Amino acid sequence: MSTDVKVFYHSHGPEPTYAMLRESVPPGFELVTLERDDDAERRRKVRDCEVIIVAAHPLRRPIIDAAPGLKLVHHQGVGYHDTVEVEALQARGIRLALTPAGTTTGVAEHTILFILAACKRLPYADAELRRGHWHVNTLRPISRELAGSTVGLVGLGRIGRAVAARLRPFDVRVLYTDPAVELSPADARALGAERVPLARLLAESDIVSLHTPLTRESRHMINTRTIGQMREGAYLINTARGPIVEETALVEALRSGRLAGAALDVFEVEPLPPGSPLAELPNVVLTPHVAAGTRQAMAEKMRTLFANVARFYRGEPMENEVIL
Repeated sequence: MSTDVKVFYHSHGPEPTYAMLRESVPPGFELVTLERDDDAERRRKVRDCEVIIVAAHPLRRPIIDAAPGLKLVHHQGVGYHDTVEVEALQARGIRLALTPAGTTTGVAEHTILFILAACKRLPYADAELRRGHWHVNTLRPISRELAGSTVGLVGLGRIGRAVAARLRPFDVRVLYTDPAVELSPADARALGAERVPLARLLAESDIVSLHTPLTRESRHMINTRTIGQMREGAYLINTARGPIVEETALVEALRSGRLAGAALDVFEVEPLPPGSPLAELPNVVLTPHVAAGTRQAMAEKMRTLFANVARFYRGEPMENEVIL
């Protein structure tokens, strides 16, 4: 009978993804995975597990309660506020840790991809061409260049800084707002970034990109009022968390032309519900919460995560633990 510590992977994925994950599992641990995206299977399989890895699928109390031997929940990323029922962990003294590693490059690159794709209406042009529509002149009046624009970054943590660094070659002006971060003069010069209040950032930016965690304060930060403060014809980019944006207000602004476009990797409800008005708009770029979903990112995340789990079982301090 195996004495390996069982680690439950809470999200459902295809077998090639699981095979990639297992490459990072060290001796002494066994990865337990799902055959279906099914809570009954989750409750059954988590029963003998001491560790749960959480990704995008939220971990709620019924699953936590189904694991009597649970000792550690380790998030695959950092956005635990909306994916982990912290109160259920607190009640049982279960510890929680995060995995910042592996996220920064993929999300920063995806943000740049989003900005360029939104400005050039890339998904619309691609879809129309596949239908036989040759919009050689139709898109000229609405397509935009990034050079010469002002880009506002809401949040300047690891990812916000990486986006600012990648914007340097594009000849743009960068503004940022972050209550917890103020760059030193040397870092501000190196990144070409100026710290301003949110209202000024919204008013002066041609492109607003969100890089803030989902908290009580940031929920619906982008709403009818703040969209009204944005420059007319601006673009909104969200690779952070869906509920930071009030989607009904965003849809109205996109339909009216108040905003020229948006690019969204995250949504108020995930998966994006069938028939969402966002999917019907030609000025919106959509991806299914995959900004950090690269092979390199996953490999780095799993190596870092299991190294932290091993620290836990050796009785050593964990990195990036959330103090509950």
